[in-house]
Amino acid sequence: MTENNIKRCEEVIGYEFKNIGLLKNALTHTSFAYEHKVKSNERLEYLGDSILEFVSSEYLFKNYNNLSEGEMTKVRAYAVCEDSLYKIALKLNFSDFLYLGKSERSEKNKKKAILADSVEAIIAAIYLDSNIEEAKKFILKNIKEEIEFASHNVGVKDYKTVLQEKLQVHGDVKIIYTIIGESGPDHEKTFTAEVECEGKKLAKGKGKSKKLAEMEAAKNALEYIK
Repeated sequence: MTENNIKRCEEVIGYEFKNIGLLKNALTHTSFAYEHKVKSNERLEYLGDSILEFVSSEYLFKNYNNLSEGEMTKVRAYAVCEDSLYKIALKLNFSDFLYLGKSERSEKNKKKAILADSVEAIIAAIYLDSNIEEAKKFILKNIKEEIEFASHNVGVKDYKTVLQEKLQVHGDVKIIYTIIGESGPDHEKTFTAEVECEGKKLAKGKGKSKKLAEMEAAKNALEYIK
């Protein structure tokens, strides 16, 4: 990794490493490690997984008093699953920084597991380079939205699914969600979504994320069509 690439990687992560070796190790897939006889990120991935589980559990415990133990477990499972970590890796362009062997190089943008695992390895690298607080900053910055979304829908069908089932009871129809506005500072935006069916506008909704705005629009649409 060139010095310029290192800087780019640190910028997207939001953390400057004292030990660049930890960052490089976190981005080293087993395929590259085998070819070049270096350490892979597997051990870091193992540690990062545990840190991620602890931080997300603590955050849920402190901030979601309305959720039971079982509900917190479901929300955490959603927020830290492979799909969620994969989305984080895509958002941060980790595929640009990974050290991959020849066997994986051409597929680097498609290998969900490799990218998801790299997020856990980065978490561990940040922790080892600094402390739990720095690791927590990275984790919460990237999973709070997923936790918020899951906390509104845990254990029940979400409003979008219910709306789709009601509207399609007599056959397939085209349901479209559109983000029609956003307001507030970058760190605390409010989004407005609109849902329409077969060209007819049904309802609008607001939320702290695009997903939550769409969910609120679906909820309001259900009230409208009752």
